[in-house]
Amino acid sequence: MMGAVLGVGVMGEIILRGWLAAGVDPTTIAVTDQRAERQAEVAARYGVTGLPSVAAVRDADTVLIIVKPQDVPALLGTISPVLRPDALVVSLAAGVTTATLEAGLPAGQPVIRVMPNTPASVGEGMAVLSPGQHAKPAHLDRASQILAAVGRVEVVPEKYQDAVTAISGSGPAYIMLVAEAMIEAGVLLGLPRATATALTTQTIFGSAKLLRDSGQHPTLLRESVTSPGGTTAAALREFETHRLTAAFMDAMEAACQRSQALGREAA
Repeated sequence: MMGAVLGVGVMGEIILRGWLAAGVDPTTIAVTDQRAERQAEVAARYGVTGLPSVAAVRDADTVLIIVKPQDVPALLGTISPVLRPDALVVSLAAGVTTATLEAGLPAGQPVIRVMPNTPASVGEGMAVLSPGQHAKPAHLDRASQILAAVGRVEVVPEKYQDAVTAISGSGPAYIMLVAEAMIEAGVLLGLPRATATALTTQTIFGSAKLLRDSGQHPTLLRESVTSPGGTTAAALREFETHRLTAAFMDAMEAACQRSQALGREAA
C-alpha cells in the first residue's frame, strides 16, 4: 500500500505517527506541506518521503488531506489530474463536504470526510467518518484502521458532521477552558498551582473514565455527588445562576454554524 499525507501540521503529524505505529512501512508514505522546512523536518523525523503534492499522490492508493478548509479547492485541482481512479481520498478538513470533494475530483473517486480531535496525540482521539457516494465498505474499513491507531472511530451520516465538529472536534478546547477555570479557582482558594493542576487533571480524567465505563447517564453520576444542602449543591446553584448549561449549548450551536460556513466557503 502506498499512502500520502497532504499537510503535516499538528494533526497531520499526529495521524502520520499513528499510521506508522500501526505497522505501515515509512518508505511507502509520502508527505507534503506548504512550508518546505516543515515537510523536510517531518520526513526526516519519521523516515517518510517529502514530495510535492502531485508526486506524492501519483502512486498512492490512500490520500489523506489535512489542510485548512480554504486550501482544499486549490489542492483538489492540483492532485485531480494524477490521482489513481481507485485511490481513496480521506479529508480531515473541517466543514468540507463530500460533495465538495467529489466535485473537485474525477468522477467516481471514493472519498471519506473525517472529523478528528487533538486527544489523538495521546492515543485517545475521537474520529468520526462519513463516506461519500462512491466509497465502499472496504474504503471505510481502510480509513477506520488508519484512524483507530490514534483513538476511537465512529461512522455517521454526513448530515451530523457539523454537530460532530461542535461536540468532539472543538470539544477538547471546552474541557481545557474548564480545566483552566478550576485550576485558577484552586489557586484563588489558596492551593499551590501544582496541587490545583494535579487535582483538576485527575478529576477530569477520572470523571471521563467513570462516564465511559459505567454506562450511566451523566445526570445520575452528577446526582451521586450532590448531597442535599452540601458543597456540590452550592456550586451547582452558582452554575445555574450564571446559565452555564445554556452557555455551553449556545457555544456549540455557534461552532456548528461555523462548521457549516466553512463548508460553504470551501465549495
